[in-house]
Amino acid sequence: MTGLVAAQYSLTALEPDRPEPVKLWFCPNDELTPTLATTLATHWLDEHEREIAAQFLFERDRRQYLVAHTLVRRVIALEGGVPEAEAVIWRSSRGRPFLHKPVEGLPRGGRELDFNLSHTAGHNFLGVVRRHRIGVDVERLDRDDQGFDAVVQTFADEEQAWVARAAPGRPRNRRVLRLWTLKEAYSKARGLGLGLPFDSFAFTLAEDRGVRGFRPPGTESAHPWRFIELEPVPDVLAAVAVAADSDVPSVLQLHHGFPWDRSAPRLLDLPEPVA
Repeated sequence: MTGLVAAQYSLTALEPDRPEPVKLWFCPNDELTPTLATTLATHWLDEHEREIAAQFLFERDRRQYLVAHTLVRRVIALEGGVPEAEAVIWRSSRGRPFLHKPVEGLPRGGRELDFNLSHTAGHNFLGVVRRHRIGVDVERLDRDDQGFDAVVQTFADEEQAWVARAAPGRPRNRRVLRLWTLKEAYSKARGLGLGLPFDSFAFTLAEDRGVRGFRPPGTESAHPWRFIELEPVPDVLAAVAVAADSDVPSVLQLHHGFPWDRSAPRLLDLPEPVA
């Protein structure tokens, strides 16, 4: 996969007795032509999703929505065995989408399946895990309307100081987006989104990539989490957060492209938990 940057995570083989790995899909919009994205959406999306898609003023925004939501339904079909058009997706009171599981359980892989979606201009990032919640986020470093100064003001004091120590421009912007994606991923894993103040918790990051420490919000006990940072293609930063309970696997699968089949993913070791 071109441009994958994950140097500190070694490739590994899955062992038969390990639980299901964390699974990620990175899918650029270009993986589906506009005509194909529209066709799939017509057959797969529910009435509510089609109504939302019809409200976009710009075609690029509508295409982003269609690719992202057909990706979700395709992955649910592959991982849970629920046909794309039959998956019932609800939202929590805070807007977090989740799969309404059939009473008899999922046709494939047991009863539990959690997913989380993020997208930025032209790219989609989806995470799936069993038995626990997952949070993901993806952002472009080269976006036009960056607003990095405003973003930094939402961070904890020690994070603002760490950002300020970087040279202005690209090095500083990269630090901002590394923190932002991690904070988004953690908040989404908690099911709180922007309802969790970003200055109420803090990350200590390695110089290049990797989380060295994590200070949780005062409302949460010191419970360990696993965090991973990726750069699936140059200038696109992604982050993943999963709770580090004993039955959470230490391996993830990273797929690239739209999941038409079960082509072999990249296998990566998850980093050690931090608390």
